[in-house]
Amino acid sequence: MATPEFILELRRHIGHAPLPLPSVTAVVFDDAGRVLLNRRSDDHRWSLLSGVLEPGEQPAAGAIREVYEETAVEVAVERILAVEALELRRIANGDQVYWFEVSLACRAVGGEARVNDDESIDVAWFAPDAVPEIGDRQKRYLELALDPTAAPYFVS
Repeated sequence: MATPEFILELRRHIGHAPLPLPSVTAVVFDDAGRVLLNRRSDDHRWSLLSGVLEPGEQPAAGAIREVYEETAVEVAVERILAVEALELRRIANGDQVYWFEVSLACRAVGGEARVNDDESIDVAWFAPDAVPEIGDRQKRYLELALDPTAAPYFVS
């Protein structure tokens, strides 16, 4: 999915200035214990599924929507993994974003994993010990999701 219209409208007013935006990351497991990743079309890196929340959208609803939009997999949200404000990030087009991210553990409940939009060039299930290189924050989310006794991660 392209940049949401509400962000484009805000950018018309503020240009590339820093913009705080809520986001969600979903760590999705199937019944075999595999984790779902997508290979992003922007940087060609493997990643957990994530995206920006729409105005007023609850994080769980956003995770369900994002996973389906990107992979055609239907999920149920099971628990919160982390809540954190991320450092300022500059997007390739020059936009600056302060992501406020909620990470959630999810279980696949339907659908067939496939590339379902233009944000991904590949979608695949991986055994947790065979996950390709992902970022450190995403590794932390995966580790939290694999431990059912882990407390949610946050910085105080």
